[in-house]
Amino acid sequence: MDRLTAPGLLPLELGEGPPPDPAVEPAGYVVASDDGHRIHFLDWGPARAAAAGRPQAADASPAADAVPGVLLLPGLASTAWSWAAVARRLSTSARVVAMDLRGHGLSDSPTEGYEPDTLAGDAIAVADGAGLLSLAGEPTGGPLVIAGIGYGAVVAAWTARALGGRCAGLVLVDGGWEDVAVATQATPEEWLASIEEPPEVLASMKAWLADRAAFDPATWDADEERAARAQVVETAAGRVKLAVHPHALAGSVRALWSYQPATVLAAVEAPIVALIARDEDESRTAALADIARLRAAAARPPIRVTAFPERGHNLARHEPSAVAAAVLAVATGTTMRP
Repeated sequence: MDRLTAPGLLPLELGEGPPPDPAVEPAGYVVASDDGHRIHFLDWGPARAAAAGRPQAADASPAADAVPGVLLLPGLASTAWSWAAVARRLSTSARVVAMDLRGHGLSDSPTEGYEPDTLAGDAIAVADGAGLLSLAGEPTGGPLVIAGIGYGAVVAAWTARALGGRCAGLVLVDGGWEDVAVATQATPEEWLASIEEPPEVLASMKAWLADRAAFDPATWDADEERAARAQVVETAAGRVKLAVHPHALAGSVRALWSYQPATVLAAVEAPIVALIARDEDESRTAALADIARLRAAAARPPIRVTAFPERGHNLARHEPSAVAAAVLAVATGTTMRP
């Protein structure tokens, strides 16, 4: 992938991420967005290292011992639980919050509000309500890093742009740099039809879980099962259907189709890390290189990138250690090093 060394695009070598904490359990909360709808999030609690009370030199500044804040945004039709494997790793060294996007999970599913500014406003309301931002809108302690996967990466990009200098870093997990209308050559309605779950997968909860486990048996565990269960509801007849309402799914996809990555990512002030999964024809890498060139022309920090050519889309499940390491690299500023 020669395009990984395009102008404004630099490779990021990721070391081993922190081990997971199997004992930590998140608490669930809701916060009101600007238009009054309730947005649900999971708070994985204060960083364990911070809670333990580390010794600090008398002349040390608060920033020197600040704990990073991390806001995690899930993909389309997924919930905050899809980030559990990453959150367990980050919770030892960062304050971690994962949200249910509007229309998803336990968040409200209004018929309106699926526009860039409103979706970004939801994420900012969660960051504020969780204490990652102060009432004045500034980070409360350490740097605020936003990470999203797929559709969540698009909402994360809109959020990072809205926050400006208040966002210390943006992590795009296999999404957020492509114009999906151009990439798919499909309308939102055509694409929605193409991703419908087969009837046999929705025949029962057992069939649904077996299908999700088969994606990557090596990473299937209690957290992944909980994430899979959160995606659907079981009917009285024993079948399952997606928990996201059709109008919310359609609104989210229309938002995705409206995304203009060249405009949005060129305006993001923060450093960006991109994690790219399987890309057989390198078209997705080429799109990322184009964005990196635009950012370079706008005097923005380079995009740091790591590729996972053997992995599928859900890198938060397939490579949680690497994703956690990428988030921490942004939070600690190591993405700026040559």
